[in-house]
Order: sequence, then structure tokens, then C-alpha cells
Amino acid sequence: MVKILVIDDDRMNCDLLQAVFTRHGYDVRTATSGLEGLNLFRQDAPRVTILDLRMPEMDGLTVLKEIRAIDPHAPVIILGGGATEVQENQARALRVTDFVRRGLSLDVLVEGVNRVVQQPMKRQSPSGGKEQSGPVADTGETVLVVDDEQLVRDLLVQFLSLRGYRAFGVKDGSTALSSVKQGPPDLILLDLMLPGMNGVEVLRRLRAENFTGAVIIVTGSYDEELLQEAWALHPQEVISKPIDLENMLAIVQLVLVCREC
Repeated sequence: MVKILVIDDDRMNCDLLQAVFTRHGYDVRTATSGLEGLNLFRQDAPRVTILDLRMPEMDGLTVLKEIRAIDPHAPVIILGGGATEVQENQARALRVTDFVRRGLSLDVLVEGVNRVVQQPMKRQSPSGGKEQSGPVADTGETVLVVDDEQLVRDLLVQFLSLRGYRAFGVKDGSTALSSVKQGPPDLILLDLMLPGMNGVEVLRRLRAENFTGAVIIVTGSYDEELLQEAWALHPQEVISKPIDLENMLAIVQLVLVCREC
């Protein structure tokens, strides 16, 4: 039987979804907290995880981030009742399979799960996180991710690490500058809207200190004046948030290749 994991802090919702999906022939496990859900995810490797967005202690986005660290391809459907646009964009950035708002018919959720189950499953290697088509080679290239939002920072570090880069992250500009002095990375993914010292000021300092690596600005801001200041300091590229991870990877690869031309 195909396994489904339901993570929802409301026991009644868990019981309801368990009853519905059991009638449709699924083997349903339930958890009423994020931590319990992650333990079951590691233990059972469900085909689909249905995840409540709003939970105490560990919310759905945090659980999804942890799931992505375990299995970058695991199908996850979020129940996002009352979600803000920012929360939904964060879930999309974490490559959620579907984002279902509460109040829709359960039939819609069942159809969504059925559709996922019918798709070919991307298999993982025993070490977790990598496809069985073969291990990703270590490129030897280092990438520094500078973003004050931990969810985004951790996602980008995990994503790039799984693709062979030596990626690490820091939360602010001053820490980034200190890190560059200790060991210059090949590329910096630099958030424009940082607290204290924004991305433009960080890039200005990097230019003054003759940093020779590549810089890609990442921003969700539409401040044209700030963007013009950033472009004037000649970053290799500017990427908009929410981030399309595969597009970002293509840009990172191109920028690093062009540095060697």
C-alpha cells in the first residue's frame, strides 16, 4: 500500500484525513507536531506528505525545510488556511508540490494526492538527498550565501551543496565581509535587503577591497534607485525573489564558467 503522512496539530483533522485516504486505499500515518512528523518521515519514507502550515513550536515551513534537507524531491502538499502571500511564496521557493487552501472540497485534495502518486518517483540514494543516477561530483567551487532570512539561506546552502558546491551561509553583511577576508569564495549570492548594512554597501566594500570573485544580487525589492546603485557596482547578475532554484543554478554555473574564460 502507498504510504501517506499527515502532519497537523489538530487531531480531528488528522483523523478525518486518515479516514478519507484509508477509504481510497492508502496506508495513512499521522502526527500532531512537526517534530513527530519529521521522525515518521525519516522512519516511513511516505510517498506523499500532507502538511499543515500553521502549527505551534515548529510550523509547516520549518518542517518543509527539514524535509527538503532529507529528501529534495519528496512530494509535499501544504494545507495553507489563512496563509499570507509571503508564506505561500516561501513554500513555492521550497518547491512544495501543491499549496491547498482550507475550505476546498476534500475531493480536490484526494485528486491532488492521486495525481502525485501516479507520477514516476524520483529515487534517492541510501545516503539520502541525491538521486540514484550517481553521486554529484564536488566542483571544488565555494559559494557564500548572504541572507538574513534563515529559511531562504538554509535552502540555498542545501540546494547548492547537493549539486557539488561548497556552500555556506551567513546572516548579515559584516559577517560576510569577515568571512571573505578569511577565505574568499568563488561566488557570493548576496541579498540586497540586509539589516544594518544592505547589499549595496556590502558590494561597495567588496569592490574597495578588490574582491575578485563573482557576485550575484538576490532581491525581492522593487526599489529602482537601490537596484541602480547595485548595478553600478557591476554584479554579474541580479536574481529576483521568490527564487526559481533551477534557473538560479543555471545562472550560477554560467557565471562561474565565464569567470574562467
